[in-house]
Amino acid sequence: MGRDQAAAATETVLLVLDPDSCLPETARDVEDLTIRLRGHVLELGATLSAGDPVLVAAQKLSLMPLPEGYLPSRVHLVQLAEATACLVRAVRNSGTVRPARKRPLLPRRDVVRLIVFAGALISIVLGSSLPRLP
Repeated sequence: MGRDQAAAATETVLLVLDPDSCLPETARDVEDLTIRLRGHVLELGATLSAGDPVLVAAQKLSLMPLPEGYLPSRVHLVQLAEATACLVRAVRNSGTVRPARKRPLLPRRDVVRLIVFAGALISIVLGSSLPRLP
């Protein structure tokens, strides 16, 4: 069962803002979290009206390039996470949270193996029961 977009965004926000979690150590970690937060802003922004001030502020922060340097990049990440948290609250207050798309139901690996085995066995039985040509 899929999670809604607000829950996924909240999880990412908590990776940055939770007092028990530490700030990312590498520049790549900061970049990855920034990309995830930008994606959440895009997804959640589609559920609000275009002129919503919370949405405009979050979009403005998400469009800014990631600053160079250790401290400026972490400050930008925290600001983006805070804006995304405000956006999540706005979406939940508006009641327009869309559930995530569900993955299609696929057969388990054992079922596929059993079907392939049964098909091979049937082919062998049919092939051995046919008369041979001289």
